[in-house]
Amino acid sequence: MFAAVCVRLGLPLVIISQKAVDAFWPPDRRRAYMKAAYQHALHCFFVSRHNLRLTREQFGTRLENASVVRNPFKVGWEPRRDWPGTDLGFRFACVGRFFPQEKGQDLLIRVLAREKWRGRPVSVTFFGSGENGVGLAEMAAYHELENVRFAGFTRDIEAIWASHHALVLPSRAEGLPLVLVEAMLSGRVAIVTDIAGNGEVVEDDVNGFLAATPTADALDEAMERAWQRRAEWREIGERAAADIRRLVPPDPAGTLAMQLVQLADGQLPDSGATVVSPAANSRLAEKTVAS
Repeated sequence: MFAAVCVRLGLPLVIISQKAVDAFWPPDRRRAYMKAAYQHALHCFFVSRHNLRLTREQFGTRLENASVVRNPFKVGWEPRRDWPGTDLGFRFACVGRFFPQEKGQDLLIRVLAREKWRGRPVSVTFFGSGENGVGLAEMAAYHELENVRFAGFTRDIEAIWASHHALVLPSRAEGLPLVLVEAMLSGRVAIVTDIAGNGEVVEDDVNGFLAATPTADALDEAMERAWQRRAEWREIGERAAADIRRLVPPDPAGTLAMQLVQLADGQLPDSGATVVSPAANSRLAEKTVAS
């Protein structure tokens, strides 16, 4: 771990944490040096409030030197006005690494195997690559799904949203998925599990749809609610596009660079970072439990 080397040598460092997982805890044998790295860092950036809260809990430390930062995205900042036609049905995209342990594509395949989805004019394109690509394709073939396609990995994210109406992301673990931010920026409907940072940008039944848990039944329920409102998808997507632009800066990389300069000058980062105090963290945890 490079951070541990910096601590040992007394070098300044900044940590950017892309994901923290409820089901994975740092083992005790590594805990001390990992905790020391977070505490020694000039600043710790996290991509979601959930990940910051969870890290504080798992390491039992208040981490005063922490805030939320946004990742660079691969779609244009200007709102797009196009909307795919529906003459060939409604097209969902599931974008992510082929690793169902975290990305949950198996849950979506199980939902699509249900009779009601077989009979609807819907299709799902899986974009990505990974160690379980063959397994997922064979699972879809096992269920004899004719409305599923595996398109492989693509760098052209904007092209995905030129031909697809909605994102379906059945993740079991995340930080804040970049594909979710990109789908919302592109004015597309998002149907995602309510894990990690998803619920921090998606307001259920307002600018997208949240599945309460990463299970097939919960995903089916959220997809059903979205399906019943399919005539409103373009309007919901436009709302999502406006909302995400209030949460994400137009140049996240430039914003982070400015924050790093501030840290080097001995200042707290204050340009675009969402500083989350331990007190606010406690209120967030109470809200999470209450909801």
